[in-house]
Amino acid sequence: MQNPTVKAVFFDIDGTLLSFKTHKVSESTEKAIAALQAKGIKTILSTGRSINSIEHIKYLNFDGFITFNGGYCVAKDGALLFKQCIDARDIKAILDYTKENALSFSFMSEKDISIHDVTPEIAGMYAHLNLPVPPLVDPEKVDVNSVLQTNIFLGPEQEAAFMKAVMPNSVASRWTPLFADVNPLGQSKKVGIDVFCKHYNIDLAHTMAFGDGGNDIEMLKHVNVGVAMGNANPEVKTIADYVTDDVDSDGIWNALKHFGVF
Repeated sequence: MQNPTVKAVFFDIDGTLLSFKTHKVSESTEKAIAALQAKGIKTILSTGRSINSIEHIKYLNFDGFITFNGGYCVAKDGALLFKQCIDARDIKAILDYTKENALSFSFMSEKDISIHDVTPEIAGMYAHLNLPVPPLVDPEKVDVNSVLQTNIFLGPEQEAAFMKAVMPNSVASRWTPLFADVNPLGQSKKVGIDVFCKHYNIDLAHTMAFGDGGNDIEMLKHVNVGVAMGNANPEVKTIADYVTDDVDSDGIWNALKHFGVF
């Protein structure tokens, strides 16, 4: 592959920018992002996290934020560029389903995150991400028209049947066996990339992205150069244009040097 002319780089957070071991961004990654910005290359965060769960990483001075797996895109100046909520029928269906069936889930909206049924595994997952466990869902107070993303805590073997029966207007993706991110049908980080390419007038031929989880697959396939971290899921490595070192071994810096971006 020829070295690309890169004008925008999109970064996943967990397992890509942030180490699961240290919960920090490595020095080499901080230097890499600063070097890109010094060359006028746009650096854009692209995450399944809530817009309110990224404050700890904004110090890196990103040029934009793709959150909720593409469902909520915000420019550097805070302007909202795109917002897409889950079909209210699917949210009502989850609430109805849990009246008769055991299921842990979280609802994420523009301002709030709440969760239904916190198991020890779920509490451990939030600790793994260095995030507080959200407050419990009050089914009577849920605004079914404002949910941007849900996390459904069930295994991969149960996912397809659940989505077909309960959330047919939504799509699931996952980076862990513990839960699936659920977003509006057709939604992915790919949508967010198109939003920012239009915003900054950048052609896809000049884009690059880094990721490690299942919710990064559409993003890595969509950009010109999709880079999987060394710690990425096997299916992510399979579709990537390049597999770099892992998040704790200067993977981002090494890939950018490999492609001659700086």
